[in-house]
Amino acid sequence: MDWVLHMNAAIGYIEDHLADEIDYAEAAHIAGCSLYHFQRMFPYIMEVSLSEYIRRRRLSLAAFELQNSTVKVIDVALKYGYDSPEAFARAFQQLHGTTPTAARSAGTKLKAYPRLSFQISVKGAAAMNYRIEELGAFSVVGLSEQVRNSEVFETVPRLWAEAAQAGLFEKLWEIRAAEPGIRGILGVCADGGHGQNEFLNYILAIETEQEAPEAMVRREFSPSSWVVFEVEGGPDQLAGIWKRLYTEWLPTSAYRLAELPAIECYLPPEENRNELWVAVEARA
Repeated sequence: MDWVLHMNAAIGYIEDHLADEIDYAEAAHIAGCSLYHFQRMFPYIMEVSLSEYIRRRRLSLAAFELQNSTVKVIDVALKYGYDSPEAFARAFQQLHGTTPTAARSAGTKLKAYPRLSFQISVKGAAAMNYRIEELGAFSVVGLSEQVRNSEVFETVPRLWAEAAQAGLFEKLWEIRAAEPGIRGILGVCADGGHGQNEFLNYILAIETEQEAPEAMVRREFSPSSWVVFEVEGGPDQLAGIWKRLYTEWLPTSAYRLAELPAIECYLPPEENRNELWVAVEARA
């Protein structure tokens, strides 16, 4: 239940700042998770990105103001973050299918996107196979690529195909740790930056004690608890477990998300399963 309260508080913060600057990092802090997780869970829960949700809410409020006041279009545009009436008109037309000026006329059809509200929903009884692992400090080395959060499941498979063709995995396997805490080739999902960055740094990596070869990066992980989900089938099955992490497991568990990158672990094909590792902390 704490998860629901925190998420609703974060939405409350966003709603209170729709007419001024929204600090995405502050919203994530209120939600009790990293900016990476806060932005990533939105497409799974809302089926739109965080920035798109904010855009729709602002344009919904803008339409209401235009219909119910005599405020100038340029003032409404500036209030909701648009630098010019032209930019506002384009966004307004795209969402509502009409112009801001026409929105003042009686009978004009407009769209209203309501405020998001989180709640626990009882779903099917499909089991989620998971375990809690305790890992000490470790390091990974690999090739880092910047990926837009909203395009993860289109872009990442392409990155893996290109890496396989370039022989990256053989290079990584040569420097792997003798006794890794996380087996297999790893897809490390790290924050892409600060502020309103909607990108993540996806690192095709291996656990190792060695330094990063040229053109690769090294990422250090502090000791942490990890929830590990086993996913049967090929890599394409991981998308489903990401969604269930955010919408089913997290809201009802005794844990919250920790400030560490999540890791997709791709095991040898003969095992016919992969794993998702997510750092967690016990709720206070």
